[in-house]
Amino acid sequence: MKKIGLLPRLLLGILFGIGIGLISKSIEMYQVVRIFTTFSSLFGNFLNFCIPLIIVGFVAPGIADLGKGSGKLLGITVVFAYLSTILAGTAAFFLGKSILPKLIKAGGEVAKSNVYLDPFFKIEMPPIMGVMTALIIAFVLGICMPYIKGKNLFHITKDFRDIVDIIVRRVIIPFVPIHIAGIFAKLSASGEIFSTLKTFSSVYLLIIPLQLGYIVVQYLITYFATGKNPVKSLKTMAPGYMMALGTQSSAATIPVNLQCAHKNGVSKDVADFVIPLCATINLAGDTITLVLGAMGVMIMGGQTPTLGMIMPFILMLGVTMVAAPGIPGGGVYASLGLLKDMLMFGKPEQGLMIAIHFAQDSLGTATNVCGDGAMAMIIDRIFRNKKKVAESTKLEEAV
Repeated sequence: MKKIGLLPRLLLGILFGIGIGLISKSIEMYQVVRIFTTFSSLFGNFLNFCIPLIIVGFVAPGIADLGKGSGKLLGITVVFAYLSTILAGTAAFFLGKSILPKLIKAGGEVAKSNVYLDPFFKIEMPPIMGVMTALIIAFVLGICMPYIKGKNLFHITKDFRDIVDIIVRRVIIPFVPIHIAGIFAKLSASGEIFSTLKTFSSVYLLIIPLQLGYIVVQYLITYFATGKNPVKSLKTMAPGYMMALGTQSSAATIPVNLQCAHKNGVSKDVADFVIPLCATINLAGDTITLVLGAMGVMIMGGQTPTLGMIMPFILMLGVTMVAAPGIPGGGVYASLGLLKDMLMFGKPEQGLMIAIHFAQDSLGTATNVCGDGAMAMIIDRIFRNKKKVAESTKLEEAV
C-alpha cells in the first residue's frame, strides 16, 4: 500500500477533528475532545521546547556553511535571496492589509469556549533558552566558526543539526496531523470552527494567486536582467515545479532543479553553487504564506495588523529563512519562535499557522523552487559579466 502523503494526512486530521468536535457538541459529551486537547497541549509544549533547539541546530551550521569562502558570489546570492524574501513579505502585507479585513471578521480569542474543554492533565516543558537568545547564539556561532582553525565545533553543530532533523522528521512531522485534529476538535466543540474555516479560505484566496504572481514577477525581472524569454524559461522550469508539488521539499527537488537551470543556459559551476544554496535560503513562497497567515489569524483574534507590527517580523523572517531546513514544514518550524515572541502567538495560534502552512506547502515549495531557477539565471549573468571584465583586463595588461 502506498504511503499516504503529509498533505492528505493533514486534511484527514482536520476533517477528523471537525467531525469529533461537532459530534461531541451535538451529544454534549466532550471527553474525546479533551483527550485530543490533552495530546495537543503536550505536543504544543514539546514544540515550544524544541523551538530554540531547531533555531540553533539549523541556523548555526547553516550560516557557517554560507561563510565557507565562496567569496563575493556567495554574498551576492545571499543578499538577493534576502531582498526577495523581504519583497515577498512586504507585498503579502499590503495585499493582506487591503483585502483581509474585508473578508475576515474579528471573532474574539482563537478557540474561545463556553464549555469545559481543558486537557485532562498538563506537563510543562520549559525551553532551555528564549527564542532571541537562541537566535543570537546561532548567529554568533555561525558567523565565527568559519574563522577558527579547529573544526570540532563545526562538526558538533552539524551533528546537533542531524539530531534536530531526526526530531523534526520522525517526531514532529508525523504527529502534526493528530495535533491539528486536536485543535480543530476543540474549535468545533467550542463553536469557533466556521470563523476559522472562513479565515483559512480567505487567506488562501490571497496566498495562491500571490505566489503564482510572484513567480511571474521574478521571471520578468530575470528577463530585464538577462534578456531571456520569461515564458520559455518558465516552461523549462515546469519539471522542477511539478517535482516540488509532489515532494513538498526544496532539498528533494535539487537534482531536477539543476537540470532545469542547465537547460535555461546557466553554467554548470553557477548552477551547482546557487541551486543547492537557494534551496535553503530562498523561501519567498513560505514568507508569503507566513505573513498572510499570521495577519489572518491576528484579524480573527481581534487584532489589527499594522506595518509597525509586521515589518520587523518580515525583516527577522528574512534572516531566519536563510537557514530554514528545505524539508516539508521547514519554513513554519523555523518561524514559530518569531511568531511567539514578536507577534505573541500562543499554542492555538501556532497550531493554526502550522495547519495553514502545511495545507499549501506544495505550492509554496514550488514557488521557492521556481525562484531558485530565476536566481541562478541572474547570478549566472553577473558571473559571466565579471568573467568578461577579468578576461579583458588580462588582455589589456598583456598588450
